[in-house]
Amino acid sequence: MHDFHVRRGQLYCEQVPVDRIASAVGTPVYIYSHHTLLDHFHKLQRAFRSLKPRICFSVKANGNLAILKLLVQEGAGLDIVSGGELFRALQAGCPPEQIVFASVGKRPEEIREAIQRGIFCFNVESIPELLAINAEARRLGRTAPVALRINPNVDAHTHRYITTGTAESKFGISIEDAEAFILTRWRDVPAITLLGFHLHIGSQITKAAPFLTAIRRVGLLIRRVRQAGIGVEYLNLGGGLGIVYKDERPQTAEAFAKVVTPVIKQLKVRLILEPGRFIVGNAGILVTRVLYVKGTRSRAFAVVDAGMNDLIRPALYGAYHEVAPLKQNGHGGHRVYDVVGPICESADVLARERRLPELQAGDPLAIFGAGAYGFVMASNYNGRPRAAEVLVKGRRWFLIRRRETPKDLMRQDVIPAALIK
Repeated sequence: MHDFHVRRGQLYCEQVPVDRIASAVGTPVYIYSHHTLLDHFHKLQRAFRSLKPRICFSVKANGNLAILKLLVQEGAGLDIVSGGELFRALQAGCPPEQIVFASVGKRPEEIREAIQRGIFCFNVESIPELLAINAEARRLGRTAPVALRINPNVDAHTHRYITTGTAESKFGISIEDAEAFILTRWRDVPAITLLGFHLHIGSQITKAAPFLTAIRRVGLLIRRVRQAGIGVEYLNLGGGLGIVYKDERPQTAEAFAKVVTPVIKQLKVRLILEPGRFIVGNAGILVTRVLYVKGTRSRAFAVVDAGMNDLIRPALYGAYHEVAPLKQNGHGGHRVYDVVGPICESADVLARERRLPELQAGDPLAIFGAGAYGFVMASNYNGRPRAAEVLVKGRRWFLIRRRETPKDLMRQDVIPAALIK
């Protein structure tokens, strides 16, 4: 559920007409619902309350400082994947001991900074990475806490670009390799403390079955490691819970917890979750305006001012996002449109063959389900400044990221003096 609804022919976010924000801030603009964000976070807290989980919001899903601050104040930790996200997490006020650090390719300087800051845990993706973390910890005279990310070879039945738990994926360590290293080579990493194991089998997963299969496979590993006298305290299930974009019927937090909680309790481990999309996906929309309506012999195009540089998911994954006008425009009937952006790429299509009210230049449209992997994946391709971001709380709205300017596009460029004639 989310807090975007139609009232008297207008789209509202909570108690604010969305068109009022678009008129004041301009388009394209990302708009987020404060209540939806917190409601989804609290649903996870309630669903897993018997396990008292550590819930670390995935910064890669949406890294806006105001959103991170809001969740941290509610008790969330943060899941990061880079030194830049570590800096962002600290700026948002997240205690280091509530930060987990994933990523296949951690740089030495990122590892050092994380150890020095005292983060809760590294999610380790490979044996070479484990050795690198050990080396950095020894140089600093510290001990680094880790969870080994296990690749359980489980198909999550989602898009191949966001499937991460199969043997063909670059992510994680096989169960066999993890067990062999722990049982025969753990003396090689004296500056490492093993907290447990980490699983993240993919994103936009709508059923519990793949999670259960993965948990059971890593559960066997936990038992064998414990039998060898090595303690395992935590199991991190990562994220991946699906949301509704079109006609999906994803499991609720309560239903998911009901299935996996008994298995977690049997393993006698403490639970960590890393939700991203589940919390923020349907808490945000992207608002854009029609620039032109273009007709050809075979198609009608609504050319809008948001493009694949603003929301790349449709171009990257073929992802579906609902599109709707902000208000009844009174132009007449309906027509089928391809909603396309201004980018010089054929892939710059935000929505294909959508039946919408007759559109005219200037009409504002909402693209739903854009709160996760929306702005955070935006770029300046084609020399386009990135969009503004707004947070709505009840009857009030707040600018939480200013729109970029053309000057921002060149802020880091340097023209060497030797090139100037």
